[in-house]
Amino acid sequence: MLPYLNFIMLDAYFRALEEFSPLDANAKKQLEEYIVVTKVAKNDFILEQGAVCNYIYFLDQGFARQFYYKNGKEITEWFAAEKEFCFSIESYFHHTPSKLTIQALEDSVVIGLHKDALMELSKEHSQISQLALNMLSTSLVYSQQRMETILFESAKDRYRHLLETKPKIIQKVPLAHIASFLGITQETLSRIRAKL
Repeated sequence: MLPYLNFIMLDAYFRALEEFSPLDANAKKQLEEYIVVTKVAKNDFILEQGAVCNYIYFLDQGFARQFYYKNGKEITEWFAAEKEFCFSIESYFHHTPSKLTIQALEDSVVIGLHKDALMELSKEHSQISQLALNMLSTSLVYSQQRMETILFESAKDRYRHLLETKPKIIQKVPLAHIASFLGITQETLSRIRAKL
């Protein structure tokens, strides 16, 4: 654990975890022993394609983009803002090289909790077991909702939904990344923005 992990950072982290499930002082103390903190410079990678995702990451500070490479192009899958979590689901569960890349879009401070620690602590502490279950099930629900949005909503509706649910993205992210996330071309996005 790096020395600049402080009370404010820990408090923010545990408050974010408790949005999934309550944690008593003992559970927090056990989790704290396994936290890893990393500073990631703008445009550097939190997780590189081909690496195994062993951590659930929490952005204490910063902003990140999750993307794939397809035919030489970057396809944005998700954005993680400050005080949000991110990880590569398939790599995390199957312990396989990640197809997903997670890149810091600004200087970031990232807290990571290793999968092995979370699984081991889950065996010993019911609150941590419930936390793990709730975090992972929430991630799966988000993934399904994302797929349904792509399949069933128009590009215009997808952009409106993004404005309503994640307005900071519009301020922080280049239009090319937003268009990719919405599954449309940048030209289409420009037309949609002009009409709103």
